[in-house]
Amino acid sequence: MKILIINSGSSSIKYQLMVMPANEVICTGMIDRIGLESSNVTFKTSTDSYEETVSIPTHKVGLQKVANMLLDAEKGVIKSTSEITAVGHRVVHGGSNFTDTVKIDEKVKAKIKQLFDLAPLHNPANLEGITVAEEIFHTADQIAVFDTAFHQTMPEVAYKFAIPNELLTEKRIRVYGFHGTSHKYVSEQAIKYLKGIRHAAQNIITIHLGNGCSMTAIKNGKSVDHSFGFGPTNGLIMGTRAGDVDQSVIFYMANSLGYSLDEINEILQKKSGMLGLTGYSDLRDIEANAEKGDKECQLALFMNAYRIRKFIGSYTAALNGLDAIVFTAGIGENSSYMRKLVCTDMEFFGIDIDDEENQIRSKEIREINKTTSKVKVLIVPTDEEYEIANQVYHLLQN
Repeated sequence: MKILIINSGSSSIKYQLMVMPANEVICTGMIDRIGLESSNVTFKTSTDSYEETVSIPTHKVGLQKVANMLLDAEKGVIKSTSEITAVGHRVVHGGSNFTDTVKIDEKVKAKIKQLFDLAPLHNPANLEGITVAEEIFHTADQIAVFDTAFHQTMPEVAYKFAIPNELLTEKRIRVYGFHGTSHKYVSEQAIKYLKGIRHAAQNIITIHLGNGCSMTAIKNGKSVDHSFGFGPTNGLIMGTRAGDVDQSVIFYMANSLGYSLDEINEILQKKSGMLGLTGYSDLRDIEANAEKGDKECQLALFMNAYRIRKFIGSYTAALNGLDAIVFTAGIGENSSYMRKLVCTDMEFFGIDIDDEENQIRSKEIREINKTTSKVKVLIVPTDEEYEIANQVYHLLQN
């Protein structure tokens, strides 16, 4: 069956058309920098590729662009939308409602919308993708794969907040965890790789670095702790999100500075992080300006890496050991500078990076640690689209 995967991120759309279970990729592509002045559009098949830079102001415009490319008379890969059996959608927040992959109906869409407040950068874009796909691919099953599902194995000691118990039991306020599709995929690939070279694969930390950033502590293939919490806003410094902030700052902004709660939410989620520190949300722009001597950009990069190193330390303690760390996603896979910053001065943890290996660009799983490093440092390209397609296929087969 042909399955179209739509992964609507906070500022991007990744898409992939696959034949399952053969795992044959018919075409793949991406639209990034959505909402900025110029967006990059790519469309690739096994024999051809197409790129352009255009204005993509919203996710809806982006998804319509994807559909037009799939159906294009010259470069397209389908003649009719009826060729697609199912559309698999990445949905960030499933709350306590969804712990597995589900077929989408009106009730599912309503629950996704109810969770907008918990994932304001993502769930609206995810639902927009579903709505547009229903219009364009109206004969296909629409399937939702939730980022929160992988983290349901976290023990209570990790997912419970130190707040009144009824807020968990009655209001379901707890750590949910996100980026689960990516963390699940790369951890499974890392475990296979490590076992293949006879290296321990019990304790792994996966580091997903993109416009959104998160880390997961994984023991024996199961998520046991995660940097995101109730919503995908805390933890690491991100493109526009502040990550961990002392909650008293929020009360001070409201009570002493006069900000409304909506304004504070807007600041912490859309105007903070690397954007708030530098004026840029895209790490490529920040690294370029840092190289030119921009002090704010340089400091922001150091702050970003410092936060990641602190999580490596805490998760190593939680796991009672560390066999490997895994870099993945757009920044994790492509920024040798950020990987170098993260792995600097980490010898105590057995992390010793090889500078030459770190500079190599590849789409394959690879080690970037020195041979003497006790901990393996891996780059594992994420493939959330394949993971989604696999889950969609198995759901429809059952």
